[in-house]
Amino acid sequence: MRYIVIGAGAVGGAVGGRLAQAGREVVLVARGGHLAALVEHGLRLRVPEGEVTLRLPAVAGPEPLGELRADDVLLLAVKTQDTAAALDAWAGAPVAGGGTAGERLPLLCLQNGVESPRMALRRFRRVYGVCVWLPAGFVEPGVVSAAGTPLTGILHLGRAEGGTDGTARRIAADLAAARFEAPVVPDVTRWQYAKLLGNLANAQEALSGPVQGAEAEALCARVRAEGEAVLAAAEIAHASATEQRAVRGDKVTLVPLDGAPRGGGSSWQSLARSTGSIEADYLNGEIVLLGRLHGVPTPLNELLQRLAGTFARERRAAGSLPLADLIRMADEAQRASA
Repeated sequence: MRYIVIGAGAVGGAVGGRLAQAGREVVLVARGGHLAALVEHGLRLRVPEGEVTLRLPAVAGPEPLGELRADDVLLLAVKTQDTAAALDAWAGAPVAGGGTAGERLPLLCLQNGVESPRMALRRFRRVYGVCVWLPAGFVEPGVVSAAGTPLTGILHLGRAEGGTDGTARRIAADLAAARFEAPVVPDVTRWQYAKLLGNLANAQEALSGPVQGAEAEALCARVRAEGEAVLAAAEIAHASATEQRAVRGDKVTLVPLDGAPRGGGSSWQSLARSTGSIEADYLNGEIVLLGRLHGVPTPLNELLQRLAGTFARERRAAGSLPLADLIRMADEAQRASA
């Protein structure tokens, strides 16, 4: 199989780079300065074993590839706010032997949140959800870091509509050869909702820096409690913290990488790179949506969603909102809701 990585940033670059190291055929899809760097210099992948430069085909979209191959696998790794544009670009791409990518090719959603697989199922027949547990960074064009060892990450995958199949198992085998654990599960959304609860802290980290210390952790716990209340009201199952720890154990331990400070997670990286957008609408915003549908107040997640969106649009610096100010606003939001 050939893997076409749509969005070769932190997650996409790490997965694509590791697959290429394992001898799999990989094409990277990127844009702007990142694409230019990939074309000119290759992908610089910083991992615990050291930095490696991978000279891989890099394109902006499907047109330079001509007809796609029947054995192509599409790995969708853009942020959720960019999913619609990616689906527009790739769903209608022709495949050798007839038909389109949307009709014939498997699409794996390697993204935070739960919305992208639902969006993809409108355009693709064969959609797979992936719960991504992969510490990776992308803040410099052409350079991606992945500090996990002995495994680079853990990627639960399964059919977006539920169930498993042979394609998922073949992809999992390739991922296993590339330093990932890739459990094939019939209930991948249960893992994605569990990851969503953890990702509710992404906006807080992006706004006010690392979630460290009693005050930051207390605010994070309040935000997560809203999320848990909403999922309970919506009767949405999610993997427990105990189950997640049992699966992960010490398989993905972070180590310092020369020249690659981690900085922060995916939302923090969006602000650090001044991309102008952020994924909060599909993380905190998912909880807000479910809360409105099921009558559960979500003032803290509403606040984080709104502030993160404002910081992204105005291109404010990551971590520039003092934690004390964020806590004050959170207290005010809860009082107003009550």
